[in-house]
Amino acid sequence: MFAAMLSIKTIVVCGAGTMGSGIAQVAAHSGFNVIQFDLNSAMLDKSRAVIEKNFDFLISKQKLEADQKHSILQRIVFTDAIAECKGEVVVEAIIENKGAKVDLFNKLAAVNKAGTVFATNTSSISVSEIAAETTDPGRVAGMHFFNPAPLMKLVEVVKGEQTSEEVVQLLSDLSRKMGKTPVVCNDAPGFIVNRVARHYYLEAMKLVEQGLTDIETVDAVMEATGFKMGPFKLMDLIGMDINYGVSNIVWEALGKPERLRPSPLQKAKVDAGEFGRKTGKGFYHY
Repeated sequence: MFAAMLSIKTIVVCGAGTMGSGIAQVAAHSGFNVIQFDLNSAMLDKSRAVIEKNFDFLISKQKLEADQKHSILQRIVFTDAIAECKGEVVVEAIIENKGAKVDLFNKLAAVNKAGTVFATNTSSISVSEIAAETTDPGRVAGMHFFNPAPLMKLVEVVKGEQTSEEVVQLLSDLSRKMGKTPVVCNDAPGFIVNRVARHYYLEAMKLVEQGLTDIETVDAVMEATGFKMGPFKLMDLIGMDINYGVSNIVWEALGKPERLRPSPLQKAKVDAGEFGRKTGKGFYHY
C-alpha cells in the first residue's frame, strides 16, 4: 500500500541547494514535518540560513508572524545521516545524474517503509529510466518544481512507464496542499515546460550569435510583450550549467534535431564557469 494523503506527516527533501531549500521551505510552511538531507553539512547550514532569511522577508512584508516562523522552523530537521531520512514521501533534488538519483532512492528505500513514495525533481532525465533501476518502480514519479520553488506555482507531476496511478494522484494532491498547481504529464524528453522553453532560449541565442541584436534588447522586448523575465535573465537565474545540461539531454533524447542543437554561446559561458547569478556572472554581471 502506498502512503495516503491523510497519512503524510513527514517529507524527506534530499539536496540542500537552491531547489532543495525551496522545496523544504514550501513543505514546512504547508504544515508538514521536513527532513532535509545533504551529505555536505556546509550546504545544510547555508540552506537553514536561506530559509530563515526568506521567512524574515515574509515577516517584513506582513505575510508571516514571527511566532509562525519559529514554529515552522521547528518542523525542519537538517541532517547528513541517511538513516534519519524516514518519511511518507521523499523528494529528491540532487545533481542531474541518473546514477546518483538511482543510488539515493535505493539507499532510502532500505530505511523507509514499503509505502513510501519517491519523487524526483529532475528537469530532464527520464523518470522511467530512473524508476526502472529502483527496488519498486511503481512508487517513483517526477515532481518537478520550478525556481524559485516558494514563488513558482506550477509543479509537473511526471508519470513514468511503471508509476502507479495512486502515486500520481497522491503527488498531485500533495502539490495542491503545498499551494501549487499540478499538471500531470507522461514521461518524455523535457516533459512539458522544458520542451517548450527550449525555443525561448535557443532562438534568442541564435539572434545574438548571428549579430542581429544584442542580449539586452532581446530581454527588453520579451519583457515588454508580457514575459516576466527575458530569456537571458532567466538562464542566469536558472543557472547556465543546469540550463545547458537540459538542452543537451533534450536534444540527444529527440535524435539531435538541428532546431534543438545546444548553443555554442551558452557552451562558452559554461566552459568559462560563468553560470549566472550563483557565480556572479553569466550573460549579465551580479
